[in-house]
Amino acid sequence: MAVEVCICLKDHLDSVEKIQDISPLEGDLEWVEDEIHTKEIAFVEVEEEDNKRKPIVVILVGAPGSGKSTFCDHVMRVSTRPWVRVCQDTIGNGKAGTKAQCLAMSVTSLKDGKSVLIDRCNLDKEQRADFVKLGQSHKVDIQAMVLDLPAKLCISRSVKRTGHEGNLQGGKAAAVVNRMLQKKELPKLNEGFSRITICQNENDVRAAMDTYGALSSADTLPSGCFGEKKTDNKVQVGIMKFLKKVDAPSKVSSDKTIPGSSSRTTKENPTLNEGQEQSGTCPLEGVPTLAFPSISTADFQFNIEKASEIIVETVEEFVNKIGNARLVLVDLSHGSKILSLVKTKAATKNIDPKKFFTFVGDITKLRSRSLHCNVIANAANWRLKPGGGGVNAAIFDAAGPELDTATKKRAGSLTPGKAVTVSLPSTSPLFSKEGVTHVIHVLGPNMNPKRPNCLKNDYNMGCKVLREAYSSLFESFASIVRHQEKLSDSSCVEPDAIPHCDQKVRREEASVAEKNKKFKGFIEVAESEKWDALDGKQNATDCGKTGGHVKKDWGTWSQALYRIAMHPEKHKNDVLEVTDDVVVLNDVYPKAQKHLLVLARAEGLERLADVGREHLPILRTLHAVGLKWAEAFIKENESLIFRLGYHSAPSMRQLHLHVISQDFNSKGMRNKKHWNSFTSPFFLDSVDVIQEVREQGKATLKDDDKLLSMELRCNRCRSAHPNIPRLKSHISICKAPFPAHLLQNNRLLHAPIKDDPC
Repeated sequence: MAVEVCICLKDHLDSVEKIQDISPLEGDLEWVEDEIHTKEIAFVEVEEEDNKRKPIVVILVGAPGSGKSTFCDHVMRVSTRPWVRVCQDTIGNGKAGTKAQCLAMSVTSLKDGKSVLIDRCNLDKEQRADFVKLGQSHKVDIQAMVLDLPAKLCISRSVKRTGHEGNLQGGKAAAVVNRMLQKKELPKLNEGFSRITICQNENDVRAAMDTYGALSSADTLPSGCFGEKKTDNKVQVGIMKFLKKVDAPSKVSSDKTIPGSSSRTTKENPTLNEGQEQSGTCPLEGVPTLAFPSISTADFQFNIEKASEIIVETVEEFVNKIGNARLVLVDLSHGSKILSLVKTKAATKNIDPKKFFTFVGDITKLRSRSLHCNVIANAANWRLKPGGGGVNAAIFDAAGPELDTATKKRAGSLTPGKAVTVSLPSTSPLFSKEGVTHVIHVLGPNMNPKRPNCLKNDYNMGCKVLREAYSSLFESFASIVRHQEKLSDSSCVEPDAIPHCDQKVRREEASVAEKNKKFKGFIEVAESEKWDALDGKQNATDCGKTGGHVKKDWGTWSQALYRIAMHPEKHKNDVLEVTDDVVVLNDVYPKAQKHLLVLARAEGLERLADVGREHLPILRTLHAVGLKWAEAFIKENESLIFRLGYHSAPSMRQLHLHVISQDFNSKGMRNKKHWNSFTSPFFLDSVDVIQEVREQGKATLKDDDKLLSMELRCNRCRSAHPNIPRLKSHISICKAPFPAHLLQNNRLLHAPIKDDPC
C-alpha cells in the first residue's frame, strides 16, 4: 500500500512539473487541468481506502456496574464504523465463555476489517496484556476506554439491576465489586496503548460515547492519555457506603478504638472521610464483620461471669478461622459489666484486638456510629418470632417484615444451642440503611423459670448449651465469609465468569437430588463437609460417613413432615392437633388400625440422633401428647393396645413419635421392613428414650439394617412365618401374652384389666 501511494505521489509531482514546462501555445490547458485532477483523485482514493482498511481495538476497563455494556451498545447503535462487541458473559452461545474465546473472536473480527470493543472488566495489566498483543500483531491501534466511576455508584447499579448477562446482581455484587476495586490498576501508555480515555463521572462517559459513536471508518483519534486528573489514583475504599450516605455522628461511643480507624476526631470531621484508609490496617468497609450481643445473659438470666468466660474461649477458638474478618461484642449500655469482663479476659488471652473487640451502641444502628457490620446476630426466641423486647424485638423492627418473611422460609423454630442464617433481602431497611446482608438467629440456654425450657440452674448443661450456641454462631459466620471469598476470588481473575458460580450450585443441587433418588431418603455427610450455598441453604458435598457428628441430607419426598411441623397452618386438613411444641396427624400410610405421628416443632431436631439432655422437655411433651391420644382411642375401643416409640433411623425428616396400635391390621403393612421397624429392637419405646437421655445424655440407637431384614415373627408368641399374609392371618387370632419386657415400665398402653366376677 505504501508503494502504491508513493507511485501516485510521484505521478502527481510529475504532472506539476509538466505544467511548469508547457506554455499555453504548446499545449492545451484543459488537458493539463484534467491530468492533475485525475492524479489527485487517485491519490485521495488510495488514502481513503487505506483508512477504511484499518480497524481499531478498544479495550474497556471498569468494575461491574460502571457502564461498559451500555457504552458498547450506544457506540454500535449510532456509529457508521463496523464494530463487534466481544463480551465474555455471552460469548458461549449466549452463555459465559472463556478469555480464549474472546481472543479468537477478536482475531476473526479484525480479519474481517471490523473494529472491536472488548467488553470485560480488564482491571489489571495482566488481564489486558493478551488483547494488547493481539492488536499489535495485527498492526492496529489499541485504545483503552477507562470507566473509573465512583465505587458506590458501581455497587448501587450492580445491586439494583436485574437480568444481568453475567448474573452479577443483588447482594453478592457488593462484595465482588469491593474485592475487585482493591486490585484496580489503571492502564498506562507504555502497556502498548496508542490512546487512553479516562472517564471519572457520567458526563465524561457521555462525552466519550459521543466521540466514539461519531467515528466513521475513515476517522482517527489523536494519540495520548486524556481525562486523567490524578496520577496513580488511589483505590477507592469505604465503598460499602453505597446505598445511603451516613450522617456523621456527634460522638463515637466505644470502649475500644475501632481497628483501622483514626482515633482523632474533630467537630468538623468526627468520622473517617469516605475513601480514607489507615496505614497498615484494612479499610473499615471492606472487612467482613459480625456484631453479636451477649446471649442468654439478659432475659434468660444466665450468669454473666460464666458467660464471659465462654465468650472469650469460643472467640479464641474461632478468631483464627475467619481470615481477616472481625468479631464484635455489642452492648447498648455504657458501663456494661459483660463488656468489661470480656474485654479483660480477652486481653489476658492475647486475642488480636483488631479481630475481636467490644463496642457500645445499638446493634441495629452501628454504621451511623462508624462501625460497619455486614452480619449481625440475633438473640432469638425459640419460635423465631418478632417481639418480646430486647435485641430480638429491635432487630426484627429495624429489618422490617422482610426479615420475618425470610426467616419463615428458613425455619419455624430453633433449639437451644443452635443457630440459623437468614439472608436479608435488599428491600429490608437494615440492608439498605446499614448494609447488613445476613442475620444469624441463635438461641442460648434459659435460666429464667418464667421462660420455656428452663434448666433450673443446671449450669453444667447450661454452659454446654451456651458454648454450642456461640460455636454455631461463629461457624455460621465463617461459612458466610468463606462463601463470599469464593465469589470474590473467582471475580479477581475475571468477574465476568461469575455465572459459573450459579451454574456450579445448580450442578451440585442436581447431583444431590440424583443421589437422594438413588438412596431413597438421605445421604449421610459429615457436619464439617457441608457447604453454604448463595441462598444460605446447606448442601451436601460428599456422601458416606467420614467421622464426627453425622448429619442427614434429606431427599425431597422425606421433607413432608418437616414442612407440616414448621407450617401446620398450610396443612389444616391433615392436622389433628397443633400446639406451640407439637403437631399431631394420622400417618398417611398407617401400619395398624390406629397410627398417629406426634411431631416436634423445634428446628434442628430432625431425628433421635439429634436429641440431647437439653431436649428432655420436648421428649416429655411428645410422650404426654401421644399418651393422651392413645388413652382416648382406648376409651373408644378397649380391645386396642398401644405402643409409643421412635425409629432408630427414620426415613422422614423431623423428630416424630409413633403412637401405634399393636393389631397391625392395615393395608399399609406390606413387607418385612415395615413389620420389623415396629416389632424389632429398631423401634425404641418412648419411656426408655426419656430415661436414657436423662441418665446418659442421649438415646442408644439400634439402627443396624440387619434388624429390618430379620425373619417375620409374631409380636406376641414370636412364632416365625414365611410372608406377610400368613403373618397377618396368625396375629389376628393369636392370644398369647406379649413378651415380658414389653409388659414392664408402661411400654404397652391398654384398658384396665377387669377382675373376673366370683
